[in-house]
Amino acid sequence: MVLEGPLAYLTYIGIILLIGIICTVISNKLKMPNILFLIIAGLLLGWIPYKGQPIISFPDLFITSISTLALVMIVFDSSSKFKLSMLKAYSLPILNLSFTFLIVNLVALSFFALLLFREMNLIWYALVFAAIMSGTDPGAVLMMFKGSANRVLQVLEFESVINTPITVLIPFIILEMYKNFGSEIIVSQFISQIGPFLQQVVSGIGAGILVGIIVFKFMRKQYSETLSPLALITAALLTYIIAENLKGNGVLAVTVMGVFFGNLYIKEKEHLIEFSSLFANALEILVFVLVGLVIKAPFTISYLWRALVLFIIYLILRYIAIAFAMRNYNYSFKHKIFMALNVQKGIATAVVVLALSTLGIPELKSVVDLSLMFMIYSIILSTVVGKFSGFFLDISPRSLIAKVKS
Repeated sequence: MVLEGPLAYLTYIGIILLIGIICTVISNKLKMPNILFLIIAGLLLGWIPYKGQPIISFPDLFITSISTLALVMIVFDSSSKFKLSMLKAYSLPILNLSFTFLIVNLVALSFFALLLFREMNLIWYALVFAAIMSGTDPGAVLMMFKGSANRVLQVLEFESVINTPITVLIPFIILEMYKNFGSEIIVSQFISQIGPFLQQVVSGIGAGILVGIIVFKFMRKQYSETLSPLALITAALLTYIIAENLKGNGVLAVTVMGVFFGNLYIKEKEHLIEFSSLFANALEILVFVLVGLVIKAPFTISYLWRALVLFIIYLILRYIAIAFAMRNYNYSFKHKIFMALNVQKGIATAVVVLALSTLGIPELKSVVDLSLMFMIYSIILSTVVGKFSGFFLDISPRSLIAKVKS
């Protein structure tokens, strides 16, 4: 009997979550990130046919809704970890690194992407790809050294917090600019878009501050095990919705509200953060499997080789950005190499790629396919580098083993 309607979609979701749990258990046993297993599981599900169609499929509206929900929760979860005390200690080098890496990618990586992948067609799409690749999420290495005071690891962690909103915001801003400008940029058109752009920024920040003040004013003294977590999720969604309806940037609004939450006193904040992370983890499983399921990259020898060459160029650009941004700080060559090789792509990249795949723009397929390849390459590389973290960070093997066991 073939399932149809809502029951079919609920069954698909249940199967995906079950597969995600199994993948996570296996990855924990192997001491590897579960992201790679989730993407591979999605790819395998996409290759299993049933009556000429994929065994599991979802409508674009469902995928868009899930990706938006995941986007809101992931941005809130990551921005809530942004501490102003960290800003004082690492603000200058990290902000310098994040924006240097972004600019290097937009200028150089987009050029090489167009050179190796003519199917991208326009510089705008190459810029979208370059912006997506500016995000990092070295979760596998950070989990291995959880609680470590090593400054290199703290730099990587803080950088991932900073560039998560950038990864999410910039690609859609570039697409909006392309929609307004077309293939040619005229100065008068550019000037005319400054007003709407500022409106997006101001409305987004304003919505985040407004909802943050109202909601957290009540949550500072009141806490309910059942209602407070629900109120937190509702607040994040309302912030996004209000900002978008005001022609503002919803992601920026959620980022501002997350920073509010992370730096204000909230009763039982630790429990709320734990619930938020658990909810985000469930969405993470769904998103990564959907990325592998939905994106049909051409896994040919020629394509894989070109993608690998571009990825190596990307790593070189990453090192150049780090060397330039950290030139006035006391980081060794091994530290810089370690930071350059840790470019693992996380949930923010996956959500953006999934959202782009549902926009119905044929030219974006090359961006989405190449982003998937970079996600796979970066996860594999970060996993391998993580095994040699002790060498790069000057940590003895004995202390490394002790840290892993703890």
